[in-house]
Amino acid sequence: MSETIKIFHGPQHPGVTGNMSLELDLDGETIVKAKTHVGYLHRGFEKLIERRTVIQAFTIVCRICVPEPDPNEENFARGVEELLGLEISERAQFIRVMILELARLQSHLLWLAGQGASIGHEVVPQWAVGERDYILDLFEEITGGRVYHMYIYPGGVKRDLPDGLLERLLVLLDRLEARLPEYDRIFFDNAGVKKRLQKVGVVDPEEAIRNGYSGPVIRACGIDRDVRRDAPYLVYDQLAFDVPTESDGDAYARALVRRAEMVQSIRLLRQVADRLPAGEVQCKLPRHRQLKLPRAETYVQTESARGAFGYFMAGDGTPYLRRLQVRGPSIVHAFTLLEDLLVGAQLSDVALIMTSLGICPPEIER
Repeated sequence: MSETIKIFHGPQHPGVTGNMSLELDLDGETIVKAKTHVGYLHRGFEKLIERRTVIQAFTIVCRICVPEPDPNEENFARGVEELLGLEISERAQFIRVMILELARLQSHLLWLAGQGASIGHEVVPQWAVGERDYILDLFEEITGGRVYHMYIYPGGVKRDLPDGLLERLLVLLDRLEARLPEYDRIFFDNAGVKKRLQKVGVVDPEEAIRNGYSGPVIRACGIDRDVRRDAPYLVYDQLAFDVPTESDGDAYARALVRRAEMVQSIRLLRQVADRLPAGEVQCKLPRHRQLKLPRAETYVQTESARGAFGYFMAGDGTPYLRRLQVRGPSIVHAFTLLEDLLVGAQLSDVALIMTSLGICPPEIER
């Protein structure tokens, strides 16, 4: 007769798999029950933002998802703009797309590093983190920050691009494009990687729709959804890109979707570099305590590397938001989905499955 034992996976730092705690009941190496515990990171962002003026609150939103802060900045800025009735310049919109697609690329490279580490493939993390640093160099040049940028700002962006930035961007894209076949050779086409990822963490398409999954998780089930195309914002409707899908719904399918999305991000960035118009990058705004939001509500969405981020924002005639609520992909991916997928999985697959879902624990604790 087997005896069930209980262990805790996390919390410890760094990394996605160590920022939250999983309470696991094991029968040998097989998980029979999993329960997620959160609250070990930053907390209460929504209420912190409601107690600050719009401009003061702007510095908080990027903390909602540390590995990919820019979609949160874009959602917050666009929500404020919709409440105020502001229309930003076309140049600012193109620059925002550039920032968002660079953010997607660096996020997918960080995922690749984590996915490799989760199965003991030590070459991939070294390569992917190294490649990501070149993108962070560009972020530092554009925004002054490598991780938190605070650059996509209500009314446009904080400042124009540095001289020669587009040329350096194209050099970076050439480098990344040349490296992708190498990642195929050592990771995506690797028989050992396939053995670890295929048929692991399989998501049912009907469940994905019913529970509101998004991003690579739902696209790996064969469901063709992407906010950039389905509810276009900025200038995405002026740019050509495909929405990659796979049909198996497992960890390997999610890996292939992200691999294909990197190609599409490079494609989008080349179009931005080729078509970036001249013009101003920032509307004139009142001083932060004179910037009053009307009594109105809005809901805006941005497609992040992890899935759809939505912001509900309500003003009440003061410099403060009456209500802010964030709907991110991680809360359903980490609770509804992760707890189900872990049942019947092996202990050695816990980090693998968590990483494949693109979970961002700070977003859950917002």
